[in-house]
Amino acid sequence: METRVTRHNMLRQSGSAPEQRVLPEVLKLRGVGKRFPGVIALDGIDLDLRAGEVHAICGENGAGKSTLMKIISGQYRADEGVMSYQGRPVQFSSTSDAQAAGIAIIHQELNLVPHLSVAENIYLAREPRRGPFVDYRRLNADARKCLQRIGLNVSPTTLVGALSIAQQQMVEIAKALSLDACVLIMDEPTSSLTESETVQLFRIIKELRADGVAILYISHRLDEMAQIVDRVTVLRDGRHIATSDFASTTVNEIVARMVGRSLDDAYPPRQSVPTDETLLRVRDLERTGTFGPLSFDLRRGEILGFAGLMGAGRTEVARAIFGAERPDAGSIMLGDTPVSIGSPREAIRHGIAYLSEDRKKDGLALSMAVAANITLANVQGVSSRGFLRFSEETSVAERYVRELGIRTPGVRQIARNLSGGNQQKIVIGKWLYRGSRILFFDEPTRGIDVGAKYAIYALMDRLAADGVGVVLISSELPELLGMTDRIAVFHEGRITAVLDTRQTSQEEILHHASGRSHA
Repeated sequence: METRVTRHNMLRQSGSAPEQRVLPEVLKLRGVGKRFPGVIALDGIDLDLRAGEVHAICGENGAGKSTLMKIISGQYRADEGVMSYQGRPVQFSSTSDAQAAGIAIIHQELNLVPHLSVAENIYLAREPRRGPFVDYRRLNADARKCLQRIGLNVSPTTLVGALSIAQQQMVEIAKALSLDACVLIMDEPTSSLTESETVQLFRIIKELRADGVAILYISHRLDEMAQIVDRVTVLRDGRHIATSDFASTTVNEIVARMVGRSLDDAYPPRQSVPTDETLLRVRDLERTGTFGPLSFDLRRGEILGFAGLMGAGRTEVARAIFGAERPDAGSIMLGDTPVSIGSPREAIRHGIAYLSEDRKKDGLALSMAVAANITLANVQGVSSRGFLRFSEETSVAERYVRELGIRTPGVRQIARNLSGGNQQKIVIGKWLYRGSRILFFDEPTRGIDVGAKYAIYALMDRLAADGVGVVLISSELPELLGMTDRIAVFHEGRITAVLDTRQTSQEEILHHASGRSHA
C-alpha cells in the first residue's frame, strides 16, 4: 500500500479554495458487485466520494448499504468491479489495511470490548508504548482528549461494559476520530444518541468536513441529513438508483427512490380499537433508585406508548415486568389475577414478551438459522420426545416468513446475514409463534429504514386488532403520536402523565417528560 496522502495535501493539490466547494475525488467505485449464497448483495455499484464532503448513502434494509461500506473498509472483498483510492486501484485485505490507508468506519453495531477500559477500546491494538509495556499515562491522556472533543464526560479508565448504549456509541465515534482518517464511514451514528449528543456529533462532522475529511454517512433519519449532507446516493436491491445534490432534492423524493413507490403516509391507518378489558394492571411497581412507584393499565387491543427522555426508566419498567429485573415492591396482575414473575421464563409462560432495543444481543441467536430463531421460544411446539421435527420447524418458519414479509433466501439462512429490519421481523415472529398476549416493543424501529418501519407499524396494528396488548417504547415522538392510543410519560422513574394520543402534542409530551408539570 502506497503512503497515504494527507487530507490537507489533497486540498492543496486540487488547486481550488475550499470555500468554492470544488473538491478533489478521493474514492471511486465502478461496477462493484458482491454475492452471497442465494443473494446478490451488490450489482454493479458506481460511487464517487470527494474530499471535504458528506455523502449520504440511503436505501431500505437489504439495499446493500452495509455490504458496500464493508467492502470500502476492508471487511469484504468485492467479487467484481474496481475501487480506486486517491487515484490508485485498491482492494483492501482487512480493516487494518484500510485503516493504515486512512479509511475508518463507525459501526452501527457496537464493535467494542466490554471488559476493557474506554481508553483501551479507543486505541485497541494501537496503544502507545514505553519499551515493551503499554504507556497507560499517555494512553489515558490521549483518550481524554478524544472524549473531550466529542463531549463525552466519562473517565478514560471506565470499563466500556459499564456504559450505556448511547455512551458506547460515542466511544465508537471517538475511536474512529482517533485514527485521523481521510475517509470516515458513519453507519447509523445517531441511532442510539440523545438529541444533545446528536448536536455534538453534527458539530464534529462539520469540523471534519471543513478539514477536508470525506464522510460516507448512512442513516434512516432523513430529516436530520439536511444539516450536514452535501450529496445523496440511493441504493435499492443492491443497485445504484440515483446520486444528487441533497439541496436539490426532497425527503419524499429520496424515500420514493428507496422503496420504488411513493409513501404519502408514514403510518398505516389504524384498524385496531381498544376494548374495555384490561390485560395488564401494574400497581405501585418500584425498584429502588431506578423507577417508581408507578401504576398503569394496558387494555386488550391497545397500543400504549412509553415516552420519556433517556434514563427516565421506561426500559427498566418493561424489563421488570418481563422478569429480567426484580422490582422491590408493587404488584402485577393479568386481568384480575395477581402474578409473581421472577424470571423471563415465567413471564413468557404468562404470555408476556419483550423485544429488546438491542435485538442482536438479547433477541436473536445470530449464528442460528431463521427457522431456529422463530421457534426458539416455543421449541416444544416443533419437538416430539426430545427430538426436533425439522419438517414442522421449516413449515412454521415458512409461514411466518410469508406473513411477516421476511426477506431471506430461505428459512435455513443464518440470521446474522439478514438486514436489521428482517432481523426485527424474525424476533416478532418468535413471539407470535409463542402466542404472547402482551408485547413490549423497545425502540422497535431503531436503525430500520422507512419501508421496513411501515411494515413493523402495520404488524403492531394487526397484533392489536387481534386482541394483543402492545406497549411501544420509543424516543421518537412522531412515532408515538402516529401509532398509539395513549401515551404514558416518564420522568426520573415516575409516570408524570397518561395522555390520550388524539388530544396531545409533542410539546405537551416534552412538558411532562422534562418534569415541568411537577415543578
